[in-house]
Amino acid sequence: MKRYYITTPIYYVNSAPHIGTALTTIVADACARFQKQRGREVYFLTGTDENAPKVHRVAQERGVPTQQFVDEMAEVFAHTWRALHIEYDVFIRTTEARHTRVVSEVFRRLREQGDIYKGSYQGWYCIACETFFASSKIDQSRTCPDCSKPLEWRDEPCYYFRLSAYEARLREHILANPQFVQPEVRRNETLGFIGEGLQDVAVSRTGADWGVPVPDDPDSGVVYVWFDALLNYLTATGWLERGENYLDTWPPDLQLMGKDILPRFHATIWPAMLMALGLPLPERLYGHGWWIVNQQKMSKSLGNVYAPLEVAQSLAQASGCEQPYAIDAFRYYLLREMPTDSDAEFSLEGFEARYNGDLANDLGNLLHRTLSMMHRYFGGRVPQDARVDASIADLFAQQAARVTEAFEAVDYPRGLREAWQIIGAVNRYYDEQAPWTLMKQGNAERAGQVLYAGLIAARLLSGLIEPVMPQVARAIAQQLNLSAVPCWSDATVMNAIPSGHLLQEPTPIFPRLQTKTKTPTEAQAAPAATPTPLKEPKPMPEPITIDDFKRLQIRIATIKAAEPVPKSNKLLKLTLDVGGEERTIVAGIAEDYAPDQIVGKQIPVLVNLQPALIRGIVSEGMMLAADVDGKAVLLHPDRAVPSGSVVR
Repeated sequence: MKRYYITTPIYYVNSAPHIGTALTTIVADACARFQKQRGREVYFLTGTDENAPKVHRVAQERGVPTQQFVDEMAEVFAHTWRALHIEYDVFIRTTEARHTRVVSEVFRRLREQGDIYKGSYQGWYCIACETFFASSKIDQSRTCPDCSKPLEWRDEPCYYFRLSAYEARLREHILANPQFVQPEVRRNETLGFIGEGLQDVAVSRTGADWGVPVPDDPDSGVVYVWFDALLNYLTATGWLERGENYLDTWPPDLQLMGKDILPRFHATIWPAMLMALGLPLPERLYGHGWWIVNQQKMSKSLGNVYAPLEVAQSLAQASGCEQPYAIDAFRYYLLREMPTDSDAEFSLEGFEARYNGDLANDLGNLLHRTLSMMHRYFGGRVPQDARVDASIADLFAQQAARVTEAFEAVDYPRGLREAWQIIGAVNRYYDEQAPWTLMKQGNAERAGQVLYAGLIAARLLSGLIEPVMPQVARAIAQQLNLSAVPCWSDATVMNAIPSGHLLQEPTPIFPRLQTKTKTPTEAQAAPAATPTPLKEPKPMPEPITIDDFKRLQIRIATIKAAEPVPKSNKLLKLTLDVGGEERTIVAGIAEDYAPDQIVGKQIPVLVNLQPALIRGIVSEGMMLAADVDGKAVLLHPDRAVPSGSVVR
């Protein structure tokens, strides 16, 4: 049976990994784990691109031999991926002899059949992007359209790849296979790029002494790094050494990358090369958006680059969360907020909100409260003949199917939202059934059945989240005293924990974070706190009676989503979970809170306020907040409570 082949791009080793490269690799790891959970044999490839002129240039600037430099940097990448719980099957390096052989053989074949020919090149070249640009794309600044760095004028003999000959076939393939380039916005970008007309591309560089030498023509320099790098996907299958056996892996089922390298390289040059070789094309090319910081692409020169391990370590130090679980929390945040159709803002505040809301308040609290009640009421053993109510079992199965569909589509934000619906459903079920009250009433049998639903939900969730948070999934399974995290098909088996099964004592996986996470640099630069001067108290309003107060229905709501109200600087549209009921309210807090700061937070809401139409939005209630010098300060319960809890 053919292995499910997943690839990331290979990464330039001129600088250490950042959250942009981490995102692609974590997505690939989650996809690989998901397919393994479903019983597929998986081949997961990542690695390093070491033949680029800019890599050679950085090594020279540092005064070290280039091979030594790339050896050291390759280990930095491999170490980072291991620390992020990424389990790749092969880590390829383009300086390997097997890869050099593949590049040379492909170059020879395409030259012999006329798809590579000798010519000369005049044009603008970006060292940073390893890309030539037509003069029509360049303005008077002579800077790169992609990275804004200065361009170099090149006038040199070179070999060309006859990309233009494959323009019609590429367009036809993309139109006939909607899944080939995803998501749809990238497919449209690619068709637009092809529609501008594909030009033959230079595939050699003269005057360079680092890279794969042009075969049989050493005076022509080295093979262009992109032509070289793209072939790593083929090298890793043993295409030259294994004969037809390479087809037990080829073609790739899923190739993941950032959006910037999809239309120009992976969706045009790469499939055209394969067409020229007569090889099957990848099944799916998926280009995700960028992480941006303060509305700008991350850049070392701007100082807005985050190192993934530092972010996770900072969370661990601030929260007391164990390092493996802090790493998984970081993985969760990247995948829950994963930029798909568009770019997404990365912020430590957003990370903290997800950690406190989704992980501490929701997932961690569900496990802890369920196990705590099982130990308090039943001595830590599953009650006799406990079964999940049919309606709850149906909901679990339905949500698991939705998670499966989303993960298969590489839509992790949607998949994780669907998984978290299970948590919300169990919390509502607990509130409705009140097992603590049932125990007081002497109805232990029913209380045990209610709590059993929480155990089965935790077991199911351990399977569903394993691709995203493998260490947390194992921790949940351990606290349930299971031998392993259930595989995908087994996770949805209801009533799988037998009567009398002994449960472990609950241990908090995600201690609630009380302070803002800071990277080491931020922590050093943070100014000392200054006391806030006391203010004169405002005069109290006229008193009301207890009957007046009883008319107010105030409940705790969890903010599920937040977005700016169009054409307003002050208003946010909030989507709330008010205990099994979803509501929309409009709140005047946009000047004090960004949307990603408040998602996951719990707030008090006046729910029986007359609905009002505000900027075309029906607002169904009013949030309560403190007014401090004209600024809103959100109010929160001091510990997580079920959504919909009454404030009294």
